[in-house]
Amino acid sequence: MARLSISVLSLLLVLLLSVSLASSTPRHKKKRLTSIPIPDSFMQCLDTNSESSIPFASSFFTPNNASFTTILQSTAQNLRYLVPEAPKPQFIFTPLNETHVQAAVICSKQLGIPLRVRSGGHDYEGMSYVAEIESPFVIADLSKLRSINVDINDNSAWVQAGATIGELYYRISQKSKTHGFPAGLCTSLGVGGHITGGAYGTMMRKYGLGADNVIDARIVDVHGRVLDRATMGEDLFWAIRGGGGGSFGVILAWKVKLVLVPETVTVFTVPKTLEQGATKILYKWQQVAPQLDEDLFIRVVIRAGSAGQKAQRTITTSYNALFLGDSQRLLQVTQQSFPELNLTKTDCTETSWIKSVLYIAGYPLTTPPEVLLQGKSLFKNNFKAKSDFVKEPIPETALEGLWERLLEEESPLMIWNPYGGMMSKIRESQIPFPHRKGNLFKILYLTTWQGGGKNMTNHMDWIRNLYNYMAPYVSKFPRTAYVNYRDLDLGMNKKNGTSFIEASSWGVKYFKDNFNRLVKIKTKVDPDNFFRHEQSIPPLPLNRRREGQFV
Repeated sequence: MARLSISVLSLLLVLLLSVSLASSTPRHKKKRLTSIPIPDSFMQCLDTNSESSIPFASSFFTPNNASFTTILQSTAQNLRYLVPEAPKPQFIFTPLNETHVQAAVICSKQLGIPLRVRSGGHDYEGMSYVAEIESPFVIADLSKLRSINVDINDNSAWVQAGATIGELYYRISQKSKTHGFPAGLCTSLGVGGHITGGAYGTMMRKYGLGADNVIDARIVDVHGRVLDRATMGEDLFWAIRGGGGGSFGVILAWKVKLVLVPETVTVFTVPKTLEQGATKILYKWQQVAPQLDEDLFIRVVIRAGSAGQKAQRTITTSYNALFLGDSQRLLQVTQQSFPELNLTKTDCTETSWIKSVLYIAGYPLTTPPEVLLQGKSLFKNNFKAKSDFVKEPIPETALEGLWERLLEEESPLMIWNPYGGMMSKIRESQIPFPHRKGNLFKILYLTTWQGGGKNMTNHMDWIRNLYNYMAPYVSKFPRTAYVNYRDLDLGMNKKNGTSFIEASSWGVKYFKDNFNRLVKIKTKVDPDNFFRHEQSIPPLPLNRRREGQFV
């Protein structure tokens, strides 16, 4: 009886709040009209709206809770968004099941409290756990939703959003030695957000992106409904596979298509310094890497380090590769198509696909695959990243200028990922990720530093200057970028809502012509812009909408 009374009172509270909030204008500008602390009102609302019998108290973490900081930092990769002055959420909610997520969306909407959702926290600008355009806000952390069901007979797997890509790889390998999934190289990526941006990896030239291999999904929409592909419709299903996270709903799970891998694959890493002719070899790589056998993925990791006894700084280009086959066939491929690399039998290591995952992720080959179940990131630092796509080989003279600039920075890193193969066969409009035919490779620029924010300005200036230097040698009109390498330098939604005009500046860089379709879908499924962040897809402004048609 006491329980019933509490529920009735909670329901009345929610209804009163809803009526008050409904009378104010647009939802994203609402102010809370209650003096009840946000965590308390949110918990009362959850209790009313969730059908789950699991208590919420153990899933709430406020700044007064001893575990708050640990939970906040648990999956955050970029430490510059964890400094004391960075905006913090009112609380973190860790849903234990789908109904908890539904209730979180309903209550955030009813109480006018902006919601950020994270599945892994690897977003480069911290948008899933920091809100710079509005306050207060709360976080729904999906790290407890991590079940994986692999069905080898169906060549598929259902994986919940909070599982890491490494966990998915491991579970697949436990069921089959000849199945895999073509997604990220960093094994601690949260599956939910990773696939929303595309999800590239070492098998992309053979099978495309992770998002290209999604066959179903479960999502909570703005109304708190759980939808699958059939009920959400093909437009929304198209948008969530590569349209970026945090714009259309909360991803609960993906159904992914498994791909075939040989029992024996081959990996290698071959470093080349400037003294060993790195510039000429890299110029050749640009020409051949996109044309190589689809079974071969050779990326280039470029660092400024030391060489020799005097520790003189030099540039090292490391050719880091996966080949879906044995070393004998690999050597035939490289000797015919890329002899400049001078790859030898001793450079090659034959192994299983799951072991290659560990190798590419930076683990020693002797590491047991079970380490993938820990879900820990090997990379936590203060950093700033940017990205580019390249359509014509960068001349040797430009590379030499690049080396000079890299040697000016303490800890610079560039990674060049080859395209071609399947990436050139999939239409730009197949999913929102548009970077397909015509791209030779993608560049990731990265600079890291120690000491928190006090050293940040110099490093941020350096990477922006480097980005400007590269402008003549990369894609143009637009100069494109990869949405999973979020970059707020490209533009940011203004406070209290998204400006369609401002969003176009970065939206076209990430999505090219697909941006317009994403905006139309956003306008249909979330016209009041409940799901939003600094670079979320905006709905069309009211003066550009027509009844029954969006233009």
